[in-house]
Amino acid sequence: MSQTFQQPARLDTWRWLRAYYFTRAGVSIAWVAAAVTVGTNVPLIAAALLLGYPAWDAIANIADARRSGGLVANPTQALNAAISVIATIAVLFALGRSLHAVLAVFGVWAFLSGLLQFATAVRRRKTGAQWAMILSGVQSMLAGGFFISLAAGTGNPGIKAIAPYAAFGAFYFLVAAVWLTVKLARQQWDSP
Repeated sequence: MSQTFQQPARLDTWRWLRAYYFTRAGVSIAWVAAAVTVGTNVPLIAAALLLGYPAWDAIANIADARRSGGLVANPTQALNAAISVIATIAVLFALGRSLHAVLAVFGVWAFLSGLLQFATAVRRRKTGAQWAMILSGVQSMLAGGFFISLAAGTGNPGIKAIAPYAAFGAFYFLVAAVWLTVKLARQQWDSP
């Protein structure tokens, strides 16, 4: 295929990913803000936020996979979405037990979700800005281990323990979105 036909497809992919990453960053920032303000004081809102986080991840993975060739063509995202749905259901049951149980669920989910995000980014590495998604996947795996260790502890964990994880996720999505914005601007500048 000639360079002329490849160029519009690549630019279209960059535009999609830029919008997708900005959206993911914005939702994560809003989640963190809600978690550290009302989520720490209103248990019902905290529960909704804890359920909403993996549910949103499932929706986002499905949307991106569909836009990027479909779920069959993107097995890591399809599996990530399925794990996020399972995590949402598991959080629902864990909320009836304890916040330690919720942290354990978040730990397993963060680890698996990070591993699959890492795999997706490696597969897409030529797409652009995937180095930030690779780092995000690694950070998610590490956070998963941290949540599991917190869940096994005797402290009194709350939604604030998860907020930094979401904040780092927002940071990496924002970095990727800005990186793609710069690439698109350069591409327009270099085009005749």
